[in-house]
Amino acid sequence: MEAHYPVSTSRFGIGDRFGSFATPLGKFFVRMKIGSGQPLGEVFHSRTPTGEVLKPNAPGRDPIVTRILWLEGAEPGNRNAFHRGIYIHGTPQEKLLGRPASYGCIRMRSVDVAALFDRVDTGTTVRIIADHLPSVPPRLSGMGFLNAHGLIASQASQPESTSQ
Repeated sequence: MEAHYPVSTSRFGIGDRFGSFATPLGKFFVRMKIGSGQPLGEVFHSRTPTGEVLKPNAPGRDPIVTRILWLEGAEPGNRNAFHRGIYIHGTPQEKLLGRPASYGCIRMRSVDVAALFDRVDTGTTVRIIADHLPSVPPRLSGMGFLNAHGLIASQASQPESTSQ
């Protein structure tokens, strides 16, 4: 079974350096799943539910919401991902999905990340690639893709910034 989801990656480009806010690329594994049973829009602070619930496109802040799939890098080019706190998570800023908008994480609609959370286990392979997904119809470019081999998320190709 496969599914397509709109996602957003980092507005700061591609990379794995601490403090870069970039999205690392390559092969990852879901190391931890956080938020099971929480309502859609539940706000997390330091990976702990706060009790606040935000609706999609609520004005103001842009916290992590709904579910967290915490990624662990499986390659030298993404080895810092877990310690940098790179997640797949819900965002209340759903109108920004499909273009770079995050601070390194992969953002999804609350309803989509909740469905994905229920479909994957810890240890699931995740690939984050620099280009739009191959063999995906043009209307779905910028979407994440889940198939029997794991999750693939696309990132608009941007070089990592070397300035801080």
